[in-house]
Amino acid sequence: MQGGGEPLVSVVTPFFNSEKYLAECIESVLGQTYEKWEYILVNNCSTDRSPDIARQYAEMDRRIRFIDNVRFMTQVENYNHALRQIAPEGKYCKIVQADDWIFASCLDEMVRVAESAPNVSLVGSYSLYDPLAGYGDRPYLGHGGLPYSCRVMAGRHTLQRYLAEYLCLFGSPTCVLYRTSDILAPPDFFHLGSPVEDIEACFEVLQKGDFGFVHQVLTFNRRQEGSFWWNMTKFHADELNKVILTHRYGPTLFGPAEYGHVLRRAKSAHYRCLGRALLEGRPAAFWQYHAQGLATVGQRIQKLPLLGYVLWAVLDILGNPKATLGHLMRARVRSPR
Repeated sequence: MQGGGEPLVSVVTPFFNSEKYLAECIESVLGQTYEKWEYILVNNCSTDRSPDIARQYAEMDRRIRFIDNVRFMTQVENYNHALRQIAPEGKYCKIVQADDWIFASCLDEMVRVAESAPNVSLVGSYSLYDPLAGYGDRPYLGHGGLPYSCRVMAGRHTLQRYLAEYLCLFGSPTCVLYRTSDILAPPDFFHLGSPVEDIEACFEVLQKGDFGFVHQVLTFNRRQEGSFWWNMTKFHADELNKVILTHRYGPTLFGPAEYGHVLRRAKSAHYRCLGRALLEGRPAAFWQYHAQGLATVGQRIQKLPLLGYVLWAVLDILGNPKATLGHLMRARVRSPR
């Protein structure tokens, strides 16, 4: 998409001690075929060379702005702070996390789909994910499941399928394009204190707008040790997140009977996860993470259902010793040392 009438896209990269990958991230934005963008690099009091790298690029291209935080912020605080720096006259916003990068046609293709319908509030695409220890040694593609003919889908229907069918079409902020108006409307776009703030942000905007999807691989997500994805895996956060999202959004997305069914299935999957975690001897930090997450929706870990799923896990071990041994070995690889 080229020409003088194209909308302005604000690209944002908040970073902290990201010197290993930051230049690659920035170069991927500079290499976009779409040309009408501003790029905001926000340093969260880094102690490595990443601020110098960002400054050098800002001096090379007037579309790049470098911002130096005066105090250290939590990751979510820094993301919200970075988003408040975008130009209000822009139409779309694209976060590119500092250890990720985007393919050359990413902005072009995402804006094209966003502009193809009047009320698209979120755009996703296929994403290439870095391999993660314990899950194989090859990158894999995420966010599949839509037929190729489906390019725009009603936002509420997208969310219903996310919860009812586990159809995950969006993930980390690097994977999606937002509307600037949605970014700037609330004081904080990402909810502070939520363990699933990035997905919640997508749920919030898709209750009012539609979802667009590009059937191409446009983003790369690195899943290194210590990253967001590493922590999600370490704490088995997927199952917890589904329970939180179902509690928070299910009552407005489904009728009472279907909501009850979706919630029971989500809670069952979560307790199966917790039952295995108890047998694996997961550390206190694991249980604290799950307890705090459930507390955000007024829930807690209940001992009786947990004991029931521990028994289920024991029976599963007895019935499938070879598969269980492999599972435990992978869990050991994934556990922090």
